[in-house]
Amino acid sequence: MKLGALIFLWIIHIAALIGIALGYEDFFLPKSPFTLLYLLFLMIFFFKIDSQKTVLLFAVFMITGIAVEWIGVHTGNLFGDYYYGKNFGPKIDGIPILIGVNWAILTFTSHVIAKKFLNSRIGIIALGAFLMVGLDYFLEQICDFSGFWHFNGGAGWFNYLCWFVVAAILHAIALQFKLKGSKLISYHLYSVQLFFTIGLWIIITI
Repeated sequence: MKLGALIFLWIIHIAALIGIALGYEDFFLPKSPFTLLYLLFLMIFFFKIDSQKTVLLFAVFMITGIAVEWIGVHTGNLFGDYYYGKNFGPKIDGIPILIGVNWAILTFTSHVIAKKFLNSRIGIIALGAFLMVGLDYFLEQICDFSGFWHFNGGAGWFNYLCWFVVAAILHAIALQFKLKGSKLISYHLYSVQLFFTIGLWIIITI
């Protein structure tokens, strides 16, 4: 079942890229919230988020993600002057509910990947935060086209600095709670998002 679920994960992302390349972005991009819900499904059943500790940690990261995005959107003091578009799902006070889910998924998966390659606390925190900021960099290149969010004047260096600081804090918390999970699921969930964002960036710049 796990293998089939992962194959389907890649199929829907590849199919979306092909469809968008053929000019059907108005069909595929509004389906993005359902794709993110599928990522959440994989996290719950295969990562697994099945203990009181991991559920609590996921909820904390999700709420933190929503909170920092609220501060960012309504004050411009964290990530810059930006607002969310229509393709990230339902919003509360301008903030998509699923953005918190995305923050939690990215923290969990990047943390497990970082722990696979490094042993030191500082190294894990730094690499985990770097992986999150790296994905965000490519997301910034497609956010306008995708209808996810829009920066007035573009995302500057302060956006990435704040991303790194917040991500590092979350990874430090994950280390404190000794977060563990499936390496296989983490690799696939992170790499499929990176693959899609880079692929879409190439498509819209050709």
